[in-house]
This record gives sequence, structure tokens and C-alpha cells, in this order.
Amino acid sequence: MEDVKKILVVSRLTRECEKALHYGVSLSRKYDAELNIIYVIHDPLLGGGWNLPIPAIEEAYRESREEAKKALDRIIGLEREKGMTINELIRDGEPSREIFKAVEEKNIDLIIMVSHEEGRLEHFLFGRTNERIIRKMPCSLLLVKKEPEAVDNLD
Repeated sequence: MEDVKKILVVSRLTRECEKALHYGVSLSRKYDAELNIIYVIHDPLLGGGWNLPIPAIEEAYRESREEAKKALDRIIGLEREKGMTINELIRDGEPSREIFKAVEEKNIDLIIMVSHEEGRLEHFLFGRTNERIIRKMPCSLLLVKKEPEAVDNLD
């Protein structure tokens, strides 16, 4: 991994993405690599041909993004206080397309992203972004496993 000089952490502004950011910070320190984090603002409820507003879903979507952004900002702030440089890329558009653009623009060597199965709501909101990125990305990927749900007894 000595050739990893530029890392991109993909954040969907969800709690699970905190773990991917921790991996990015750790690997960036270990390999003295530039750390970038990308947030793609993709609101499928705006401009997507919706005829009727759905206020409850729009509000829940906005609130969950704000909460996750605060948590990620806290982590980034702590690392910056320790002297780490973290570049934040905030893009508007379709997630996989914007991630591809960032990889090319920044000459990224390694992408770190969460590798959990997309639930129905997440699939609706983000599409099959993981699948598109994994199949077409020109650089290496580190997929961070989501923490499993607690199971009482597997016997």
C-alpha cells in the first residue's frame, strides 16, 4: 500500500459512514496520504418528477442528513485539531457520477466506503451506487463492513 497517496472516503451522511471515516483517518496517517471526504447531495425528492410533495419524508430525510453531518463534522474537527488536513468535497448530483469525477480530478488511489446492503429506503434515496462504483472505478476500493445487528442465539 506504499503507492496509496490520495484517499477518498465516500460519505452518505449516515451513521455507518463514521466507521469508513475512521478507516480513512487511520490509513491516511499510516501511509502519509492525502485524505479527502466526499458528500454528494442527492435529493431524489426534489426535481425528480414528483407531482405531490411528501413533507414527512422530506423532513425525515433532511433531519437524518443534518444529524449525520454534525457527527462527521465532529470527527473531522477533532482530527484537524490534531493537525490532520482533510479536504471536504461537497457535490450536488447523482452520487456515482460525482464520485467518479472526484476520483479523476483528485487522482485518487483508494476509495473507502461502507459496504452494507442497501435497504428499500436507501435504495430509493441513493440508487445502486455501491454496485456502480465497484464495477467501474479505476482505483482500489476498501469496503467497510457495517456492524452486524445483535443476535441472541444462532443455535
